[in-house]
Amino acid sequence: MKTQRHAAILKIVRAQTVASQERLRELLKAEGFEVTQATLSRDIRELGLAKVAAPDGGSHYAPPPEGGPGGAMRPHLEQLLPTTLVSLDGVGPLLVLKTPAGGAQALGLALDAAGWPEIIGTIAGDDAVLVITRGERARRTVQARLKEGAGLPD
Repeated sequence: MKTQRHAAILKIVRAQTVASQERLRELLKAEGFEVTQATLSRDIRELGLAKVAAPDGGSHYAPPPEGGPGGAMRPHLEQLLPTTLVSLDGVGPLLVLKTPAGGAQALGLALDAAGWPEIIGTIAGDDAVLVITRGERARRTVQARLKEGAGLPD
């Protein structure tokens, strides 16, 4: 049942724009799957779905790439930066990246997937990502690369 439900979720998010868990629950119910919010949250996490920013300013669930490693969503940093990174600022080893609402998780995943040695880790909220670097010099290096990739002025 879980495998069939996961297949139905992927089919839905690939076929249409789904902006909320509640809408996804409704669409799943129409496919014959009645799920609780907790089950759906777990399914979303297991499938590697991420909320990504839409051009209109909203956000929606994006499926993992077909045949992606482990099925996990790994958006490419180069693709996300120009449309997702709004601003950034840092102090010491900490860097805060601002995104449109719903864009932080995708950007955090992309940064983690990039595997930059200067970055220890990221924490993503809804519209901000905290990047923890190995020191102030590492933060400056990461900050410069991100600005360049996003096309932001110095």
